[in-house]
Amino acid sequence: MIGSRPTRIWVLMWILAAIGIAFLALPVVSLFWRAIDYRDAVSDARTRGILVDAVMLSLVTSALAMVLVVGFGTPLAYVLARSQSRFAKIVDAVIDLPILLPPAVAGIALLTAFGRAGTLGGWLDDRGVQIGFTTTAVVLAQVFVSSPFFIRSARAGFMRIDRNLEDAAADLGAPPFTVFRRITLPLVRNSLVAGAVLAWARALGEFGATIMFAGSRRGVTQTMPLAIYERFGGGDLPAAIVMSVVLLGISVVFLVMVRVVGERSV
Repeated sequence: MIGSRPTRIWVLMWILAAIGIAFLALPVVSLFWRAIDYRDAVSDARTRGILVDAVMLSLVTSALAMVLVVGFGTPLAYVLARSQSRFAKIVDAVIDLPILLPPAVAGIALLTAFGRAGTLGGWLDDRGVQIGFTTTAVVLAQVFVSSPFFIRSARAGFMRIDRNLEDAAADLGAPPFTVFRRITLPLVRNSLVAGAVLAWARALGEFGATIMFAGSRRGVTQTMPLAIYERFGGGDLPAAIVMSVVLLGISVVFLVMVRVVGERSV
């Protein structure tokens, strides 16, 4: 009886795992299956133009957002990983806020900060710089919601590094920046790449904060999620389904490329 317990447990685990896999896979499979029936939904020139504009804008803005997140998120993650101060703990908690905030609240928060009447946006508007409801607003919204994913991954990577390796390089006379560039960064590379992929995926799929802070103007602020919502809200379900498959396909292709590059670099 005792010897049969592990077998029963594993059977139960596999059953529950199969249910979970089926639950996660069924919507995606259904989406692709339905898209086959609606493959001509974007044959209309206007719909096809909206799709192309939205794809290009999504790729450009999410790429810019990822660059910005990696640029300021890497040193921030490094500081949080190495500091034990109370201030660092407060900052660590603040970083989680974009994950906890409902998307609409995040959009309103960005608007009150960077909108024409916002805390900083009003000052910028007086000097001829407008952020709200522009392409810049799309990038800022994507940075705001995606940065925690990168920072969390990068911080975990920095914390796993053996400090003795860095100390040994410093003892041999290497300057701090050289130690960081030649020792620390290579050791944490996989965590940085994983975090960047998560941040990019979150930025690419961002919807709520973007529509509240940037609006949905074709070619200016209408990213793929917004274009899909517009098609769906306008009663064009076939076009919304096809656009959803295109967005999903872009994400899958990018993730596969990153996995391949990551495996070759190991």
